[in-house]
Amino acid sequence: MLILFGFKTAVKELFRRQAVCPNCGQHASQRVDERASKFTLFFIPLFTTRRRYLRTCAYCGVTAELSKSEKNALA
Repeated sequence: MLILFGFKTAVKELFRRQAVCPNCGQHASQRVDERASKFTLFFIPLFTTRRRYLRTCAYCGVTAELSKSEKNALA
């Protein structure tokens, strides 16, 4: 019997907002993304195993990880 399983990462843009980048100090658009890793069985996603939030500066391109409370504060 053959069982196919694995993980899939789904990226979803949550929102964008104007803010000062902590890396370059420029007032630029900050994009906040959600990356969710999902366990799959026979290519069907069953449940989420990990959820991360990332902020990306449009000016310098630096990406930083956010906690859930930091993401809620930015929204």
